[in-house]
Amino acid sequence: MDYLKVEVYIPDKDKWLVIDALNIEEILKNDGYDSVFTETKVIDHFTPLEGSDPDIGKIGQHTTVDEVKLEFRIDAAKLKQVDEIIRANHPYEVPMINYFTLL
Repeated sequence: MDYLKVEVYIPDKDKWLVIDALNIEEILKNDGYDSVFTETKVIDHFTPLEGSDPDIGKIGQHTTVDEVKLEFRIDAAKLKQVDEIIRANHPYEVPMINYFTLL
């Protein structure tokens, strides 16, 4: 089986929206456990530009948000499903999501 590592940056208060949605589909299940993920506290910085619709912050103003980086492993065949679940449950207009191939 081929695996991918997923990183998702999300406000701490919203992380369980994504985690619970992934658990419903058993994405975070691993050998008799569910909710298998790690998190690291991070600080995100961005400036919303004209035409964007920010969940946090205002157009043209530098914004700083306490977030967490969620990391977990998925079956590579479930990439499309996982991406759809994350985007449907993430509060940001443009969430930061990274996918890495694992050896």
